[in-house]
Amino acid sequence: MKPINELLHELRVDRDIKQYVIAELLGMSQQQYSRYETGESELPIRALSIIADYYCVSADYLIGRKEWSDGVPGLDKKVTEGCTAGEVINDIFSLGEEGRAAVVEYINLQKLKHGREK
Repeated sequence: MKPINELLHELRVDRDIKQYVIAELLGMSQQQYSRYETGESELPIRALSIIADYYCVSADYLIGRKEWSDGVPGLDKKVTEGCTAGEVINDIFSLGEEGRAAVVEYINLQKLKHGREK
């Protein structure tokens, strides 16, 4: 499991959010928030709660007790043999913006191919 500072960085970057936005949400400077992402400082519990709510993830996910958030049902459901929905979502979020857009486009093409609307 990844350390909290890496998760904080990934959640923010994956959503194209600047550090100052999260810092303002937490009522602190961008420099202080940066220390949490680099691992120089430990994130206070109050901030952990705010960040978990902001990103719609569980605090257990942020502190590394779960591989993904319990906030979304069905993440442990198998998509294919050996691959869960949560793993697919994690893989999609690890892609850049173009890669994520390509995945969505492919899914929409498959829906059309199989007679399902967008």
